[in-house]
Amino acid sequence: MNDDHDERATTDPATEAFVAHRNLLFTVAYEMLGSAADAEDVLQETWLRWVEVDPEQVRDPRAYLVRITTRQALNRLRTLSRRKEAYVGPWLPEPVLTSPDVAEDVELAESVSMALMLVLETLSPTERAVFVLREVFDVDYDEIAAAVDKSPAAVRQIAHRARRHVDARRPRAAVSASVSRAAVDSFRRALETGDLQGLLDVLAPDVVLLGDGGGIKQAARRPIIGADKVARYLIGSSGKTTATITISPTPVNGNPAFVLRLDDEIDGVVAFRIEDTLITGLYYVRNPEKLTRVESETPLTLH
Repeated sequence: MNDDHDERATTDPATEAFVAHRNLLFTVAYEMLGSAADAEDVLQETWLRWVEVDPEQVRDPRAYLVRITTRQALNRLRTLSRRKEAYVGPWLPEPVLTSPDVAEDVELAESVSMALMLVLETLSPTERAVFVLREVFDVDYDEIAAAVDKSPAAVRQIAHRARRHVDARRPRAAVSASVSRAAVDSFRRALETGDLQGLLDVLAPDVVLLGDGGGIKQAARRPIIGADKVARYLIGSSGKTTATITISPTPVNGNPAFVLRLDDEIDGVVAFRIEDTLITGLYYVRNPEKLTRVESETPLTLH
């Protein structure tokens, strides 16, 4: 936005509407893309299209803005899927530092959790858009139909199919914040002390570790499966460095996680999938291009 827009921000209805709904639009784009950098680009494109619209013709600015954002995100999603095909090793969503109120909003925290975002990666672009708008943001079918250029009847079918697909793969039941924190704290203590048994006690037998180095930083190129293999890999990796390792508990994507620092430099983010009281998924993001959002909070909202 240029200075003219900034000066008019207090009086210009287009700017006021955009600013009022910006956090919502970012959240929609981020849940559709799994990338904060791409979500920001989508917001820029949304703004450029929004200022071309005659405000007199818009009955509901929020719905109209969500529609533009969805269309831009869908275009971007198709480009992203080509980038992911050429990506080195597993691709994980870009982690974002979130405020405590995101963690307190159970629906929002689940919808932006790394675990669910990874499940959304298995949907087609249109299925993902429909699922996010319907299940997360409770947008009505007619509005979604206008955003994805399908009939309301087709959107209902897509929503049903996407919901079934996600339900079969998402964590079985959301665990409370206190249970999550307890599991993450036990994991951290065991890792800091090199306690193999302590790690085995908190990892589910079929735990899966995914590492994302993006070909820039070293990370496991394939999923590591099973508590023993995962525990030995983690202890082995931490034993290889001569740097001072600091593990800082940090709310990432609305859920307990931690930031790993080597000699005070951010090395990665570890996020978790927790079911019952055990860790069933570990997501270790080391790609430096995905670590720009873990030092200042990103505001997310469903409203």
